[in-house]
Amino acid sequence: MSPTLVRHQLPNSGSMHGDDPPAPAGAPMRTRDWAEIQERMLVPLYEAAYDRLGVGPGTRLLGLGCGSGLALLLAAGRGAQVSGVDADESRLELARERLTADGSPEHTRVVSGGLEAAASGNAAFNVITAFHPVGCVSSVEGLTTSLTAAAGLAERGSAVVLGGWGPVERCATAGVLRVAQRLADPLRTAGGWRPSGRDDLEELADRAGLRPDGSGRVACPFGYADMSSAVRGLLSTGLFDAALEVTEPRQVEKELAEALHPYQREDGAVWMSNVFRYLIARTR
Repeated sequence: MSPTLVRHQLPNSGSMHGDDPPAPAGAPMRTRDWAEIQERMLVPLYEAAYDRLGVGPGTRLLGLGCGSGLALLLAAGRGAQVSGVDADESRLELARERLTADGSPEHTRVVSGGLEAAASGNAAFNVITAFHPVGCVSSVEGLTTSLTAAAGLAERGSAVVLGGWGPVERCATAGVLRVAQRLADPLRTAGGWRPSGRDDLEELADRAGLRPDGSGRVACPFGYADMSSAVRGLLSTGLFDAALEVTEPRQVEKELAEALHPYQREDGAVWMSNVFRYLIARTR
């Protein structure tokens, strides 16, 4: 196994991988909050896709928007050879720490450049993942470009996994994220969050020249120990960045906490039920 992490410009798809915008205040802490609080919420999505594809020895996986590397770590634990690309240098550093926890830093290569730098030797990838949910008005064009480029590094017929929010009525967090949408106005079209359409993933696959080959739904509840963790976790997603550009951080945090209040239990924990969707597509 030889994990490769590459810094690369990726579209903003509702997480903190974008076209290198200015780092928000407290970026290192936000990165830690993502890795320690929020990222684990998507583990059921990662595992469901890996189970369906039989990810394991013989899998050569490329993770687009790999963030701090939890999805890569889970694939590597199954015996896969993994590579990851992301625009966020601080998240990549955490990914490198995770993937070299066994004390073998020579197993990780961090380079700058395009997607081609993620390729290892002559072996093409046979699985590509873009797990972080499509949920940003401006994300589709950039993500299409990245998927098209990544497909060119994969074997014909390779699996491409796209992740997205499930139906709004089955995602409790959708109501909370509308705070980000409302506060971001008039910058709403430049980022933030929007509800997913029923065919978003299929339309994205079609734009990228991919062939749909099945889909599934996965329960991904968002659970936090307390209100402070919930606010920090959701702010770490980057979905509130546009709101923070035009609204005082304290006001954003206050309105976010108010929106979360209905989901706080008597013991102080915050729990929101969500359903996520994934699409398996194939390179042509």
